[in-house]
Amino acid sequence: MVGPRAANAQSLPIVHVIGTGGTIGSAGDYWHGRPTRVPIDSLARIPGIEKLATVTTEQLWNIASSAIGPARWLELSRHIMDRFKSQPDLSGIVITHGTDTMEETAYFLDLTVAGDKPIVLTGSMRPSDMPGTDAPANLLNAVKVAADSRSRGRGVMVVMDDRLFAARDVTKTNSMRVETFQAPERGSLGIVDPYGIVFHRAVSGRQQPQFDISATRALPKVDIAYSYAGADSVAIDALVAAGAKGLVIAGVGKGNMPAEQARAVDRASKQGVVVVVTTRTGSGNVPSDGLNGLIGAGDLNAQKARVLLMLALTRTTDPAQIATIFQKNQ
Repeated sequence: MVGPRAANAQSLPIVHVIGTGGTIGSAGDYWHGRPTRVPIDSLARIPGIEKLATVTTEQLWNIASSAIGPARWLELSRHIMDRFKSQPDLSGIVITHGTDTMEETAYFLDLTVAGDKPIVLTGSMRPSDMPGTDAPANLLNAVKVAADSRSRGRGVMVVMDDRLFAARDVTKTNSMRVETFQAPERGSLGIVDPYGIVFHRAVSGRQQPQFDISATRALPKVDIAYSYAGADSVAIDALVAAGAKGLVIAGVGKGNMPAEQARAVDRASKQGVVVVVTTRTGSGNVPSDGLNGLIGAGDLNAQKARVLLMLALTRTTDPAQIATIFQKNQ
């Protein structure tokens, strides 16, 4: 005979939490570079979480997000797809992640993971044992979003500081403040608080990812070059010599750059390197018009444009086709 508590647990949504590390998975002398690692099963013991979902946990990694890059993106994307395939009863997945590169991981997953079930990334700006830590609230809110049926079809999301963001739009804007995550041009998807979730946008209904990485073993090398007053050709020439297949230029203003840097970009393009131009300002649109054949990133920041360009280069090296891919992601 199943008791009332067991029956209630069986009726709750099932949310799987994957720990990858970061500040949310740290404690101890964190601020002086001597942290201790906190396992995800300990982090998930939050009062009230058992009322939201049946939560399972898994420690995939326990590393700083600065150690997460293209190889781990491929691993994580495939791991999530395998998890959904092996556990069709899952309502959603939460990933705890360091905040420094969270936006890049989130956008990569948004472009590569199939299905409409929610994938929610969260982290914290303060370690889990610090007074005033944001870790428990952020993780609780992420589980709340992943468990909610209204979250389906919205793509990969990020939950931080009671705000819900689309992976494509969100960026980290401050090195230490808890309200660091913002979406400068498009705003948040919604608000998550003790009263529930308020969504600001309609469901997009996405099902299929834009890129199939099932046969991809490594992503093409794409680098970012920063533009500034007096920038010369040295960095761009060196990146091309090192084997870059694509370059993202974080230009001044609306994608402008000094003449010597522009000449280096022109040389790179003539050697077959695909060049995308964005802005270093932190927000704003960079259209392709007026870029002399280069590709405008729209309002994608440099790190997001790099993610999209890496994936686009797995499909084609034709700049015109890549420009179309960027246009579709505006």
